[in-house]
Amino acid sequence: MTKELEQCKQRLLTGGYTCVAQNGTDLRTTERRGIQPLMQWLSDGAFLRGAVVADKVIGKAAAFLLVLGGVREVYAGVISAPAAAVLETAGILYTFEKKVQNIENRQHNGICPMESAVLQTQDPKEAFLLLEKKCAEFQEKKS
Repeated sequence: MTKELEQCKQRLLTGGYTCVAQNGTDLRTTERRGIQPLMQWLSDGAFLRGAVVADKVIGKAAAFLLVLGGVREVYAGVISAPAAAVLETAGILYTFEKKVQNIENRQHNGICPMESAVLQTQDPKEAFLLLEKKCAEFQEKKS
């Protein structure tokens, strides 16, 4: 683990954040859960390219977003086996505390809907489109 990622990990564990990312002097933190922060950072342009990311939970959906963003190293408190496979295939270095078969939904009675949405694909670009669609469905339900 690089010194930069170690600092992000410590900030994650002590700052009450769900995700911490750093690219050079640009440091971003969030307390929001789910993939929305990564989707936002991905849409911000080149911030994730070459960044290090420390996240409490990384499922396959988040892993695809990290790949698309071009991150170089990742720490996860919890990572799913499918997410680890995505990161390995992309050649992204990662460390974790606990590996699980799949990320659970927030009710703990099934698989996370975002992980489920991308479970059958191996293509990051297809995964992004599937995630956009799933996010839009959630927004419609809230309206």
